[in-house]
Amino acid sequence: MQQIIDRRLAGKNKSIGNRERFLRRHKEQIREAVKRAIDGRGIRDIERGEDIHIPKRDLSEPVFGHGQGGVRETVHPGNQDYVRGDRIERPKGGGGSGSGKGQASDSGEGEDDFVFSLSKEEFMQVFFEDLALPHLIRTQLAEVPEFKYHRAGYSSDGTPNNLHVVRSMRGAIGRRIAIGAGSRRSLRELEEQREQLLAAMQPGDEVAAAELKALDEEIAALRGRVARIPYLDPIDLKYRSRVKTPVPTSKAVMFCLMDVSGSMDEGRKELSKRFFILLYLFLTRHYEKIELVFIRHHTQAQEVDEENFFHARETGGTVVSSALVLMEEIIKARYNPSEWNIYGAQASDGDNWHHDSGRCREILSDKILPLVRYFAYVQVAEEEQNLWDEYTQLQTAHRHFAMRKAVEASQIYPVFRDLFKKEGAKAA
Repeated sequence: MQQIIDRRLAGKNKSIGNRERFLRRHKEQIREAVKRAIDGRGIRDIERGEDIHIPKRDLSEPVFGHGQGGVRETVHPGNQDYVRGDRIERPKGGGGSGSGKGQASDSGEGEDDFVFSLSKEEFMQVFFEDLALPHLIRTQLAEVPEFKYHRAGYSSDGTPNNLHVVRSMRGAIGRRIAIGAGSRRSLRELEEQREQLLAAMQPGDEVAAAELKALDEEIAALRGRVARIPYLDPIDLKYRSRVKTPVPTSKAVMFCLMDVSGSMDEGRKELSKRFFILLYLFLTRHYEKIELVFIRHHTQAQEVDEENFFHARETGGTVVSSALVLMEEIIKARYNPSEWNIYGAQASDGDNWHHDSGRCREILSDKILPLVRYFAYVQVAEEEQNLWDEYTQLQTAHRHFAMRKAVEASQIYPVFRDLFKKEGAKAA
């Protein structure tokens, strides 16, 4: 029988196994804490850790109690107050535990909650589990963007395949000229002296002969010094330098449209927020710069900040076309489609003034969809109304338009299935 022993180092956290068991044991409490954190965060702040508070009583471990053992006979005394079947009244005075009365004490200990810190990766994992994302898509969203290497000048070290021959030879020539310039100048001067000495030298002149011999030795030494200058030195080698830069270099804008009329309760708004968060996470893996535009509407549309977008509630009717008209106006005023990648995300319960749904379809088909790369509509209610019927007509004519129902958080992912598939096909 084969045994596999995992000897990989666990990094700084040596108790990673205990940490994973702890996460599994208190999964429900951690999930509730993540849910509360999502409700209190903005869309841009979703990717960070969270402190989880777990009551101390929930951390108690089961223990085994050992009895005295053996066979024993014990006679317990009876009582003279009660017989079998009597009902015993609750003690009066409230002296039991938890009464909230009594004197303060200078002894004893309180029970504080256990604080457990979730890392960014663990927080995102719990968030993705609630959305029922496949493991592959979960990995793509949780990982950092890919990087590309770009040329950035030259360096003195690198791999042989990055060696720049022309730059290296140019440096070698410059080094040889700089190092040998003084020796060559002295060599030329000595050679001129030697020629002059030979021209003026008389036969039998021993002094001139000795001087000529000294000049020859000095010339030979200088020529040897010049010859010893290396033709190519390691300091001459120049390698192409490459720097790592993130792949996403374009900019994108994400329009979030949501109905805030009286029929959209907090539960539906929370579901819509998870829908917007998932689309935002997808875009952050493809674009370096992302702007968010929040448009809420009832009978009239208004651009607001994120706080009012998710927590404001209005009463009255619903006119969805007002939000689409405002979206088109903002695109023309601030986001040129030739410079921005535009995405639209709309969440609604499907309730709309019946005369307005046809106009919504026309605005999307003629004005919005030609400008955006993708538009997703999610209905957070089960009942199909006239807005759903009108939007259904757009799916066959526009491939970059998707619509789904999402009554639970786990139903949000199918909205993005086509989006991931189309992006991958285009990249291929």
